[in-house]
Amino acid sequence: MAVTRTNLRFGANTGRTTTAIEKKPKPSHRKGVKNEKSKFVYSVVREVAGFAPYERRVMELLRNSKDKKARKLTKKRLGTLLRSKRKLEELLNVIAESRRAH
Repeated sequence: MAVTRTNLRFGANTGRTTTAIEKKPKPSHRKGVKNEKSKFVYSVVREVAGFAPYERRVMELLRNSKDKKARKLTKKRLGTLLRSKRKLEELLNVIAESRRAH
């Protein structure tokens, strides 16, 4: 709790008056933020390599409205529920985009 000091000898904000120094954000706080180059590289790799077999299976399950089965499969393959949710969101976006294209 940063309270401005008032140069008083008593009270909640005792002590010498000082000015707060703005701290630079740590580089580690940028972790996971995608920049233009990495987005481009990711899209090129996806275009060239395509989808993994389990991703194709999950997309088929999603098209047939078997969401729970798809979630279980991705969780088993990826390890955590959060990763599974992100992957499902990504694949749902791919399906929606392919529908828009046709």
